Formats: sequence, structure tokens, C-alpha cells
Amino acid sequence: MQPGVAEIADWLNAVAEGRVDRETADRWAGRWVLDDALEWDEASWWGLTKLFGIDLRSGPGEPYLHDDEQVRGWAVELVERGARAGE
Repeated sequence: MQPGVAEIADWLNAVAEGRVDRETADRWAGRWVLDDALEWDEASWWGLTKLFGIDLRSGPGEPYLHDDEQVRGWAVELVERGARAGE
């Protein structure tokens, strides 16, 4: 069953809290993003596209492009977007 806003937000929070590594989260999101047979609500799609690529760095050994604080902010914003959409 494809994930909704709550599950995607849980993944974002898990990354920000260090409970899930970024590579694992990227692979999990990529599995969903790359499945062309699925349809997504706007909020869930937004959250998935934040997770897909969460492991990107500006270069080898460099910090991640998006720090933990930004990822936590995305989780909050995702829940707000889902609430506005009635999810």
C-alpha cells in the first residue's frame, strides 16, 4: 500500500533524528517516486520528492545539501499541507 502524508512525515522525522540513514530513506522514497503506475495527492508527492535525494551532498565528504533542521521543517510543512488538503 502506498504511503500517505503521515508515513512520509515519519520518514522525514526519522532522518532528522538519526533513526534512519539518508541512503535508506532515499531508496525508500525512490521506490515510490519511480513507480509510474501510482497516483499521488499533492502533499504526499511533495514530501516524497523531498525524501528522494535526501542523501545528496555538494561533493565527496561534504555536508548534506539539506541539514537536519531543514528536514524537520519539511516534516512539519508536510503535515500542514496534508491537513489543509483534508488528509
